[in-house]
Amino acid sequence: MDSEIKAGPMRVLVTGGSGLVGKAIEHVVQREGGKLQGEEWIFLSSKDADLVDVGQTRAVFEKYRPTHVIHLAAKVGGLYLHMRENLHFLRDNIKINDNVLQTAHEMGVTKVVSCLSSCIFPDKTTYPIDETMIHNGPPHDSNFGYSHAKRMIDVQNRAYFQQHGHRYTAVIPTNVFGPYDNFNIENGHVLSALINKTYKAKKEGTSVNVCGSGAPRRQFIYSLDLGRLIIWVLREYEEIDPIILSVDEEDEVSIKEAVDMIAKALDFKGKIHFDTTLSDGQLRKTASNAKLRRYLPDITFTPLKEAVKMTCDWFVANYDIART
Repeated sequence: MDSEIKAGPMRVLVTGGSGLVGKAIEHVVQREGGKLQGEEWIFLSSKDADLVDVGQTRAVFEKYRPTHVIHLAAKVGGLYLHMRENLHFLRDNIKINDNVLQTAHEMGVTKVVSCLSSCIFPDKTTYPIDETMIHNGPPHDSNFGYSHAKRMIDVQNRAYFQQHGHRYTAVIPTNVFGPYDNFNIENGHVLSALINKTYKAKKEGTSVNVCGSGAPRRQFIYSLDLGRLIIWVLREYEEIDPIILSVDEEDEVSIKEAVDMIAKALDFKGKIHFDTTLSDGQLRKTASNAKLRRYLPDITFTPLKEAVKMTCDWFVANYDIART
């Protein structure tokens, strides 16, 4: 057990710092008093280093010498891109995760918090899903490459603890959305892609075409709520086992309900068409946040309608810089 504990203020390196969750953490750190005195927070983007490359990963760690790491960087895409390129997602994410965790180990990083995804859970399972069920069967076929790569982070965290005593852990958020998301219609996440689609349809006076039936149900978490929770995990959560960061089970909504909220937020009055010839993906992924509630019984989340409205407002105001 040779884990190094460093005294003094943290120097936190956030990989994937320019993405949806990274920007949310940056907001909490810079504007909500999330940064404690003397701390240094470094937000990396893919421009700073290609983490698929071990040499570049090592160089960026040597440059900033972090004591703590929040690992968000990943090769990601929407449902249809994952279905086409499972091998690509598997290989790139295995490389990124191994480079970050092994470099953190070699450089004596005290704690790493990595971000997993609720899509890693077994396809055939009972609901609600909890943290003990990650490895209980194969993930959904549509994105098995990405899912297996992400699952391996949990395996590596246990191994780093067993062999070296490192406190490396992981969080499992449900469907995240908010400012700075990828709003691309082809490969963005569902809610953000729908925001862009609806905005375009309103501008062009056309109807909104939704992929699938609108029946699948999801727990959506606002990125700023997630950002606050990841900082809590970094400071307070001592387990190696991962923790699900999610709204309550009863806050799950159908894609159809989400589309209606977006239409209302953008004041879209046109037709909404559900294309049932296209795949729905997983019909549900209901996750239990009971473990989180045991730690933080009084936690509250931004109501979905409010969070959708704020995200739509951000998208309209920042359309020129948004990833579309």
